[in-house]
Amino acid sequence: MRISDDRYSRERLSLDLALRFLRHEARTQTIRKWTGLTDDRIRNLYRSYMRRGAHFVPRHRGKSPHQVAYFSRSLRVQWETAQLASMLSLFNVVPAQPSPELGASLPNVARGEKLCYAFEMFQTTIPESQISFEHSVFLAIALARGDQLKLGGCRECGGLLVVERLPVRDRRCLYCASPAGK
Repeated sequence: MRISDDRYSRERLSLDLALRFLRHEARTQTIRKWTGLTDDRIRNLYRSYMRRGAHFVPRHRGKSPHQVAYFSRSLRVQWETAQLASMLSLFNVVPAQPSPELGASLPNVARGEKLCYAFEMFQTTIPESQISFEHSVFLAIALARGDQLKLGGCRECGGLLVVERLPVRDRRCLYCASPAGK
């Protein structure tokens, strides 16, 4: 094997990951961060593969999601967030011990593939979810850093929850919080 073969295989992995991110409607800045590709390369990929015909995927503009309050806006979203967080943990996207330095080193091609697998499994499990791919990327980085969100447990049943670092709300899961669950 020549030295250049490895370079091409790495680039191919980056391109494949960028296409998966594009199918999940990720923004250019998110794709750039996780793949290392340039903005022009990402736009060319979109024009070549996603713009026309059966593969059309809309492009989102502007800033990526960045408010942790999104994940606690309703009991349904809290439950979906806990399901997604468990998938992210199972696929080793989110490390066991969060640290502020991990937020910057988390985005890479290998972990990006795991992120896609986790999100696709989540979508299969909860097809009508309100959590987008961009929100799942933000959740993964926030859980890895641990400065705004962390994994916790329901105070009644011990079920997995994603909680804010300084919680304002009661730490109960969807089932313990609902009147029917009591």
